[in-house]
Formats: sequence, C-alpha cells, structure tokens
Amino acid sequence: MEKIPAKDGWLWVRQGFALFRKQPAEMSTLFLSYMFLMLALGIIPVLGQMLPLVLIPVFAMSFMQACRQVEKGERVYPNLLLAGFRDPARNTLLKLGLLYLLAATLAVAVSALADGGVFWKAMMGGGLSAEELEAGIGGMRIAMLISAALYVPAAMAFWYAAPLIMWQRMPLGKALFYSFFTVRRAGGAFLLYALIWIVIAVMVPTLISLAITLLTGSINAVIFVMLPISIILTVVIYCSFYPTYTAVFGKPSNGPDSPPPAGDRPL
Repeated sequence: MEKIPAKDGWLWVRQGFALFRKQPAEMSTLFLSYMFLMLALGIIPVLGQMLPLVLIPVFAMSFMQACRQVEKGERVYPNLLLAGFRDPARNTLLKLGLLYLLAATLAVAVSALADGGVFWKAMMGGGLSAEELEAGIGGMRIAMLISAALYVPAAMAFWYAAPLIMWQRMPLGKALFYSFFTVRRAGGAFLLYALIWIVIAVMVPTLISLAITLLTGSINAVIFVMLPISIILTVVIYCSFYPTYTAVFGKPSNGPDSPPPAGDRPL
C-alpha cells in the first residue's frame, strides 16, 4: 500500500459532502430509519443496551453500500438498511460487533479507576443523583479521556474491518490486522480527518446557535434549526467513511451478494 498523504484527510471530508449532495433526502431517510430502529431496540430490557453496539458493523455496511450506490448513480432506498443482514458475511460482521461491545466495555470499565465508576454507571444506564453527578463530574471527564485513549487501538482495528469482511471476504482476524496497520500507515491523513470533523462538529453548531439566539432569543428556535443541521452533519460524516476506504483499497467492483477476490494487498 502506498503511503497516504496527510492532506487526503481533507479530501475525504470534501468527498463526504459531495456524496451527500447527490442524494441528501435519500441518505437522510436511511439515517433516520436507522435511528428509529435503534430507539426501538433500546426498549428491550438489557439487550437494548448491547444490541446497538453489536449491530454497528452490519448497519455501517448499509451506509457504505448506500455511498457506493450514490457514486454509481443508483437510487438509495430505506430497505438498504438490511443489506448487511442479507450478505453471506453477516455472521462474521456480528462477531465483529461482539468485539465492538467487548472493547467498549473494557475501555469504560478501566476508566472506573479514575472516577470510582461514575462514568461506568452513566454508560450502563444507571441513575445518577444530582449529588453524585456534581461530585464526580471532574473525575468523569478524566475517565472519558482515558476511555477514549484506550479505545483508539481498537478503533484502528475496527475502521476498515467491516468493508474488508463484506467486500473482500476477509476472515475476521485478517480484516482486523489489515485495518489496524492500514490506519497506522495513514495516520497523518486520519489525524487531519478527525481534527476537521471535530472543528466542524463543534464550530458550526456553536456559531449557528449563537446567531439564532442573538436574532430571536428563543431556545425553541435554536432547537428547531439545530436538529436538522445536526442530522445532516451526522449523515455527511457517515458518507465520508466511504472515501477513506476507496482511497486505500479502491472501489468495490463486485455486487454485495457475490464474493469478490480476497487477494492480499501489501501493507
């Protein structure tokens, strides 16, 4: 694999916006369908907390496949949300989802050493009293930073794993290996990519909220305007995942239901 220049991180963001502009309503509908399904799953006791994480790789491939269709000029429909479940790689994607759950749980669990378990309790859906929250807010911030730092290596291994499993028919271990070292080699591009999205996700909502507040003085107006903007930004972030894959592994040439050649690519 050729080294990816750092400036490509900005290119991936631009390509994400370009993909979204081609079918904004369709991609937003797909995302809203996903969110509605996650809310429905959240009603299930106990499993409702775990299933959204376990199903991340399956649904992530729905958005990757949607971006692929947008790029080819094909219409995106909400039933594409089930694309990962119809693919022969479904079981491997679910195993990857279990690793998502395990990695996230371990990262949050270890952070309990910093705040006595306040962040863990919040993430596990435990009710926190106002006194507990006020007393543990400082430690919880440190715990969140620790969790994020611990999760970075796992995120590197997970980043490309799902498309490598579904589009290149790699086994789970091989996909995780290729993903980790590919992200490592393209570290500069991914760092710029992440920094740009952090700036956009923080600055854009802040500036718009401030402008609306100064003009109207209404919190309801801020919520009314910011909700669709937040949805759009989230969908564009999802769209930008696809070019991070194609920049390294090329465009998938086979249909989602037919196994492409899984030839090794040099790292």
